[in-house]
Amino acid sequence: MFDVDREAITEGPVGRVLMLLAAPLVAQNLVYVANALVDTFWLGRLSEDAVAAVGLSLPIQSLLGATVVVAAVGTQILVAQRAGGEDDADARRVAVNGVLVAVAVTIAVAVPVVVYAEELVRLLGADPALAGTTATYLAIIVAVLPVGAVSDTVENCFTAYGDTRAVLHVSVVSVLVNLVAAPMLIFGAGPVPGLGVAGAALGTALAGVVGLVHVLAYAAGIGRDTFRLTRDALVVDAGDLREVVAVGLPLGGQRGVSELVRVFVVGLVAIAGGAAGVAAYTVGARVATLAIVPALGMQQAAQSMIGQNLGADAPRRARRTTTVGTGMVVVAFLGLGVVQFLFAGGIADLFAPDLTTSGRSLAVRYLRILAVSYWALGGTYTLLAGFNGAARTRTSFVADLVKYWVIRFPLAVAAVPATTTFGAFGVAVAPGLGWGVEAVFWAVAVSNVAGFLGLAVYFAYTARRGMFANAAERATGVGTGNAADSGDD
Repeated sequence: MFDVDREAITEGPVGRVLMLLAAPLVAQNLVYVANALVDTFWLGRLSEDAVAAVGLSLPIQSLLGATVVVAAVGTQILVAQRAGGEDDADARRVAVNGVLVAVAVTIAVAVPVVVYAEELVRLLGADPALAGTTATYLAIIVAVLPVGAVSDTVENCFTAYGDTRAVLHVSVVSVLVNLVAAPMLIFGAGPVPGLGVAGAALGTALAGVVGLVHVLAYAAGIGRDTFRLTRDALVVDAGDLREVVAVGLPLGGQRGVSELVRVFVVGLVAIAGGAAGVAAYTVGARVATLAIVPALGMQQAAQSMIGQNLGADAPRRARRTTTVGTGMVVVAFLGLGVVQFLFAGGIADLFAPDLTTSGRSLAVRYLRILAVSYWALGGTYTLLAGFNGAARTRTSFVADLVKYWVIRFPLAVAAVPATTTFGAFGVAVAPGLGWGVEAVFWAVAVSNVAGFLGLAVYFAYTARRGMFANAAERATGVGTGNAADSGDD
């Protein structure tokens, strides 16, 4: 049902093809969300400290996730362009070199984090009793970061070829492994001792290893024939290595700047809103994480589709893919926002039924404020897919730098009292204006809308000046005529 061949990607109805490509990726992202909840679910039945240990490690894990993006998405974009030009040999070689980048980058950051895990955890403010447990969990998770990076990179090659079902299959199997392994390793079963928090980390690590073996089997031609890694592709190519890094590094930076500002914003919420404010912000963040899953799937599908069309020397279709995809997401997220605005109370009760009166009131307010900006939040992902698919990934980095650090963070600082300073990772930040925790909520919404509108204007400008035509020329190595009027108007 969701099979999409190369001809459909470059010639079929844009909206229908995007939906077919995106559907398995949306399901995969939902599976990822479920996988992230497995540890919390089981550790919540162990102790409150066990849950806190996982929660404290999340900011560091999120920041390290930026290193995985460098190779995984950089490789996807380049492989898609080669696939669109029907240059399978080059696509396979780029994939191999993308895997090498994934291993090198993640090992470079994983080793020091594993060695200094406890020191890093203490920078987050963990008390001595909790720091050791958190550091153990973090060290195990980070030790297998290269495994996840390689798996994601190879999975993205299947996405680049339009085989998004393969990615879904790998994710489902990995989650099933974690669902079985986590409770056994946490509580013990038969000869397996109960390892508590360390067991939760080992379950996640085991699922990652199984996922890697699964996707490599697909790449070897066992069960799939869309994307293959063959012996002739096992070549270290300096040009490919540089290109993967050049395309992927800005995306890693984009992920890093957005994750870091989120760490600081949580600190602002804690000071301005106390426990009730943090609870409300957490509910909003969890709901938003689920809400953006369709946009993420559409972005991943659009990046592959745009890349293939550029490789096939079809810049006009690449631009149309971006605009059609963005229109679809904006309309869908307008509807989603209306639903969330109308039923904010019920949503808050579903996600956090034990909130205090104050916490629930703030959560409802934040959910409604977020709902107003959903259309812009979703549309940003597909607009960025247009730039990413054209290998203009620095635009994504600059866009998020402006959105989070120029707009969101300064507005959010206004929430804290003028007599208060706060910090995260040991960094102190100047006092605010005392506008209260709602200033943080509005900072998130305003930055979403301003970020989308600014990006839309820039997209229209660059597209008219031949962004896609120039990208097609680079991807194919063949001139497409006058860049400014070669089909992008």
